Amino acid sequence: MITHIVMFKFKEDTTAENINKAKEHIESLIDTVPSLNSMEVGINFADEERAMDMSLISKFANKEALDEYAIHPAHLKVIEFIKSIAQYSKVVDYET
Repeated sequence: MITHIVMFKFKEDTTAENINKAKEHIESLIDTVPSLNSMEVGINFADEERAMDMSLISKFANKEALDEYAIHPAHLKVIEFIKSIAQYSKVVDYET
């Protein structure tokens, strides 16, 4: 099993509406990307300097399934939107 975690920091001027839209776009991938086993997306409420704004935790059967997800057209479309509002993101992928 592969766990794929992404944390996002949004630009200062990003609206709550666009953050919610990003969450909805990411969550829609569970219905459109066959290699995606499960997904959890959360918007941060912690008020700390080190806090990120949103996180994604997704699960895949194996690395090949993660690779399929990475190039899936629906995923690429979501990435395009998120890049327009994100300052940066961090990722961790690991196998269990």
